[in-house]
Amino acid sequence: MVFSSMVFVFLFFVLNILVHNLCGSIRAKNAAMLIFSLIFYSWAGLGFTAVMLIDVLICWFFALRIERGPESSKRRMLVICVALVLLILGFFKYTKFLFFNIGMLTGAETPEFVSGIALPIGISFYTFQLISYVADVYRGEVEAQPKFSVLLLYACLFHQCVAGPIVRYSDIEHDIFERRTTPGATSRGISRFTVGLAKKAVLANSCAAIADAYFAVDPSSLASQPAAGLWLAGLAFMLQIYLDFSAYSDMAIGMGLMCGFHYRENFNYPYIADSVTDFWRRWHMSLSGFFRDYVYIPLGGNRRGRGRQLFNLFVVWALTGFWHGASWNYIIWGVYFFLFLAAEKFLLGEHIDSIPAVIRHVCVLVIVYFSWIIFKFEDLGQLLTVLGGMFGLGEGGFSNLAVSLELRSNYILLIVAIIASTPLGAKAASFLRRRAKEGGAAFAVWSVFEVVHPVLLLFLSATALAGNSYNPFLYFIF
Repeated sequence: MVFSSMVFVFLFFVLNILVHNLCGSIRAKNAAMLIFSLIFYSWAGLGFTAVMLIDVLICWFFALRIERGPESSKRRMLVICVALVLLILGFFKYTKFLFFNIGMLTGAETPEFVSGIALPIGISFYTFQLISYVADVYRGEVEAQPKFSVLLLYACLFHQCVAGPIVRYSDIEHDIFERRTTPGATSRGISRFTVGLAKKAVLANSCAAIADAYFAVDPSSLASQPAAGLWLAGLAFMLQIYLDFSAYSDMAIGMGLMCGFHYRENFNYPYIADSVTDFWRRWHMSLSGFFRDYVYIPLGGNRRGRGRQLFNLFVVWALTGFWHGASWNYIIWGVYFFLFLAAEKFLLGEHIDSIPAVIRHVCVLVIVYFSWIIFKFEDLGQLLTVLGGMFGLGEGGFSNLAVSLELRSNYILLIVAIIASTPLGAKAASFLRRRAKEGGAAFAVWSVFEVVHPVLLLFLSATALAGNSYNPFLYFIF
């Protein structure tokens, strides 16, 4: 089950909200939320739920041991716990990758059991959440949760367990035990959810269809795709991946507000960044924060000289790439960003501010554009074919009638998607809200807008979902 489905929007979530609000005590609300979350996650398979339960059980047990045990054993308990949950993640996510590469190097056949390994949805997200929880208990930043059911609720909250953001226990500990819903928060939640749903169902899915028209063809046909079509597909995929990823965070934040949970922002219009460093301060902020706080800083950060800092950055970005998927292209994607981040930090330094902002912004967009081409193709041969085709080395020429028709049919969609990737809409709404406080016509317009826009976005989303079976789920690799 995914957020952008009719079953979820009009049945599952509606029932969840009704039951949650009918429950009187916080204990009953938590029980209801846990049951709904387990049903949601188990939709993909009970075996996946068993894996999550084992991970939560390990972290629940070791966190209590860390908190209550002697100082001499705490670090050892932390290492064992993290190693166990990473081994589980590694088995399900990287075993096929490991045996594939062994086979490539040695010619050895892949064991039969490997082909039957299925990746539990969202395992990378909840694994990192649980690691952050145990690490924070070790640091004394949060108290170990004595109730297994509460920790399980934290790990499997359906708002964010399969698609992020990566929520830290300290962020929602108070909400688990003392959350309250207010009309204002509910209104903001509905608005945020419908914005996210429309971004996914109307914009991201439509951009995905354009990208797949040129990228998701038979591999033997990639070389014959026209260069203009490949460039257009790259733009569409660049828009799709932002609109899709940020949409799920929007929907998670919105659903949380409707139920009394407060999740941190995860995207802050990264395509307006004026440096690669700024881009990663805005893109998937919960993931960047995790690697900073639980990998980069523990490795020594920038406290042990420039050479060690460079090494630490390389480790972080290689791991960031590998986290995204079990394929070499994701590692290359991570190292690709490492090179540009290292260049900004160690070569350009403060001189980067002397470069005109427009030039910096264009350079970042170009860098990010090609990063998503790398991200898209797990097959390195196909990746090289596409990159060559984009620069005229393919067999398809520069353009053809099909590309022209594709662009003419979708230019309004692309313009709207580009605008939706900027803060223009949010700034306009903020301006109107400020003017509404002065009363008069602005207040009337704002009042109508608050009521009408969620209904309109929900209608557009439902129409798109009902009339189109194409609804890709990008998070399966995580």
